[in-house]
Amino acid sequence: MIDLYAWGTGNGLRAAIGLAEAGLEYRVRKVDITKGEQKSAEFLRINPAGQIPAMVDSNGPGGQPVTLAQSGAIVLYAAEKAGRLLPKDPARRALALHWFMQGCTDCAVTSGAIFQLENVAQEKVASNIDLLKTRLANFFRNADRQLSGREFLADEFSVADIALYPVYAQRKAVAEAAGGMKDLARWGERMAARPGVKKGVSLS
Repeated sequence: MIDLYAWGTGNGLRAAIGLAEAGLEYRVRKVDITKGEQKSAEFLRINPAGQIPAMVDSNGPGGQPVTLAQSGAIVLYAAEKAGRLLPKDPARRALALHWFMQGCTDCAVTSGAIFQLENVAQEKVASNIDLLKTRLANFFRNADRQLSGREFLADEFSVADIALYPVYAQRKAVAEAAGGMKDLARWGERMAARPGVKKGVSLS
């Protein structure tokens, strides 16, 4: 059994969607970061960094338990364990990993920085927030171009789509304000309709 320690952040949802879409059996143990539960002694034994998500698989490689943090690592672990979500064709696999990294790094990091400036920083500087929103919109526009003539980022559904979707879902207003990203919007609708995505975003 896999235990996923998560909350409804982009990173938490990415890990949950990855496990759900991989078809692996898992249970969610919610860690309420609004109450600081990620800093509890119990959780720090699982992830000393005090960040969600984290995952414990009691039946890891060789039948031994494995503990992981970082949403991207959890998604890749789930894909490899299930033998799904990573294209078999080498060229498509390389493309999937390219867009997987773009979603986990460029997009997620920029979205996280927007959250910090809007909700955590003592001084709210509108020009700094707008700069990051423009940066994120440019990343979204790159994805929109990639999706022209394609249903998914690497032609077939993969870890790439799982990496990007939580950021898009939570920052859809940024894409809409920038305008003109019809292929990305259609992709977002397809993603939202997937049973695995629905299960993941509900953290159930």
